Amino acid sequence: MRQRYQYGYLRCVKRKSGSFCWEFTEQGIKDGVQVNSIVPGAVMTGRRRSFLEKWAPAHNMSVEDAMQKFPEEAGISRYGQPEEIAELLGFMVSPAAKWMTGSSLRMDGGEIKGI
Repeated sequence: MRQRYQYGYLRCVKRKSGSFCWEFTEQGIKDGVQVNSIVPGAVMTGRRRSFLEKWAPAHNMSVEDAMQKFPEEAGISRYGQPEEIAELLGFMVSPAAKWMTGSSLRMDGGEIKGI
């Protein structure tokens, strides 16, 4: 169910963005610039919906069944919404986060258990 091959290049970019953030954090501290990142989980975007619309028929499933299957297999209750990621980003650029730098915040509905 996971988007392994068709979007494999995105996985590479996402993994490298962590290294990118770390490298720039060092310079950002010197320059007084915050450098943080968000690592989103399964967010229902147009790209994800488009993928499922192609993936489902190829696997003899309806789009609705495919959309329901991933959260169940990933151990999450639902897909995230773009607005939820935007709200986290809003916090990260607000005065309340002025001391936060070098952080990578995962927002995935509990898919990766980090505690």
